[in-house]
Amino acid sequence: MKKQWWHGKVAYQIYPKSFNDTNGDGVGDLRGIIDKLDYLKNLGIDIIWVSPMFTSPFVDQGYDISDYQGVAPIFGTMEDMDELIAEAKKREMYILLDLVLNHCSDQHEWFQKALADLEGKYADYFHIVDEKESGELPSNWRSTFGGPTWTKIPGTNKFYLHIFAKEQPDLNWENPELRQEMYDMINWWQDKGIAGFRLDAIANIKKDMEYKSFPPDREDGLVSKFRMVESVKGIEVFLKELSEQTFNKIDALTVAELSSFDRAKLEEYVGDNGYFSTIFDLSTDSMEVSGNGWYDRNPITANNYRQVIYDSIREIEGIGMKANIIENHDEPRGVSHYIPE
Repeated sequence: MKKQWWHGKVAYQIYPKSFNDTNGDGVGDLRGIIDKLDYLKNLGIDIIWVSPMFTSPFVDQGYDISDYQGVAPIFGTMEDMDELIAEAKKREMYILLDLVLNHCSDQHEWFQKALADLEGKYADYFHIVDEKESGELPSNWRSTFGGPTWTKIPGTNKFYLHIFAKEQPDLNWENPELRQEMYDMINWWQDKGIAGFRLDAIANIKKDMEYKSFPPDREDGLVSKFRMVESVKGIEVFLKELSEQTFNKIDALTVAELSSFDRAKLEEYVGDNGYFSTIFDLSTDSMEVSGNGWYDRNPITANNYRQVIYDSIREIEGIGMKANIIENHDEPRGVSHYIPE
């Protein structure tokens, strides 16, 4: 494994809303991060992963972005963002942005334009599909948050795809114009001095464009969207192009949230020439999943936790590294998660 600039450094996730409020409105802000840079540096932190601070209606806590090149007013201004990047650089610290490429907000200009002209250019930025002749949904996929992945567009016989909340329409990565928009946006941030990105839900960008149904896995007649994500082939083409067109240009640190992918291709993902610098090790999280949904978890023991960690390290040994997690924005605090009593 080649030595990289981020090796040996400590990264810390900041959730801006609850970190440090400098203007007394009850919400943390970018100036709050700037004011704490010396404190963070003294703690030994080198890299700050900032959870989404983009313009958003905050249906999903900012993971529904309505402007990829805007800062949500509750967090401050673009001038504040520029100052944060500059002040971090003075301290030899680095800023990672939390980037959501699978979907955007239904308030994004692209989606609004798509709804206004369902035969126009922007409709092809999304997965907008006719209902079946029988009037059924295009497929029986279940969204991550429950319920169908399809929402009907009022006054039409068309549905749009959202594998998360209905306010988060999925972007159509088969469209080269859409991909170029994404690359231009990423390079814009890199030109500003962003050192890298945490890539949210990136495994979902490749879709089965035939929208095939699968046998239901619950009594609701639906099947987890993971069934489609795991069965569809060809995501590597997108990931290779993404890294070549953006991250490789500045040797960016990229940390991918990959909940499902072809483990046989692990070296393509995180090797010396991989699509990403590293991936989150979600094995300690998935070991708890019972199959009955997000909030139903199997108990954790010290022995099975240790075994999962060892197995995960052996899997990637000689290839690269994974980013271990104890807690993040999707989880309870570590102490109450692992030691509930």
